[in-house]
Amino acid sequence: MYSRFQLAKKYLHFYRHAHNSKGHGVHSPFVFNFIQQVKNSKFCPSYTAQIESHRSQLLKDNRLISVDDFGAGSHLTKGKMRRVKDIAAASPKSRRLAQLIFRIASHYNCRHIIELGTSFGITTAYLSAASEDAHVTTIEGSKTIAHIAQTFFNSNHFNNITLINDTFDNAIPSLTNTHQNIDLLFIDGNHKEAATIRYFLDFLPKAHNDTIFIFDDIHWSGEMENAWKSIIAHERVTMTIDLFFIGLVFFRKEFLVKQDFRVRL
Repeated sequence: MYSRFQLAKKYLHFYRHAHNSKGHGVHSPFVFNFIQQVKNSKFCPSYTAQIESHRSQLLKDNRLISVDDFGAGSHLTKGKMRRVKDIAAASPKSRRLAQLIFRIASHYNCRHIIELGTSFGITTAYLSAASEDAHVTTIEGSKTIAHIAQTFFNSNHFNNITLINDTFDNAIPSLTNTHQNIDLLFIDGNHKEAATIRYFLDFLPKAHNDTIFIFDDIHWSGEMENAWKSIIAHERVTMTIDLFFIGLVFFRKEFLVKQDFRVRL
């Protein structure tokens, strides 16, 4: 993974070359609409307070828990025994990003949602509010973290979430067998090049014209940047939006000319 200094340099380079956050200069009506109606919207679910209260409690939680980390780790959580508050500070998406992901799922009417990497369930809960018909299947490898997330879901009656406590590699085959198609895939775990590309290819047959794939931390490391380059080069991908912290992949056939956009968050 890149150091904080390297990430700062990369973000500065990205900022200089990306389209501005208001959408000025973007010639794609679809992307301009995304910027205006989704990215810059303030719309959030009615139970945002419940979700953010969960985050606040986690950030104060001094418990030491045993964590099984099957991915590439993180900047702040090294070692098997970790404090809940340290994991909560490093792993879940920020409020701004989690609410953006919610708005993506809501605006594009995503009902069949799969998340690889539950963590404590913050982004999962936001995704579950995408629509009345939404159902989220989420996978978390760590038993202890999965238990904390499931307790949160149960106590707040997030009944449209199915949490699978298993490794991605073990869980994905059954998911691809039981899901005829998916509307949104959010990959937030195992930041390794080969694994990220493999997950993309595993779920690609389940993507339809309006499906959206979201990849987390696409500039987190050289491996993740290589994975992102491979994904956006795939022949089925017709448009991508690089927001630095996350990357969006679209498969819409109406996009006759393939385009890759970089947009400031």
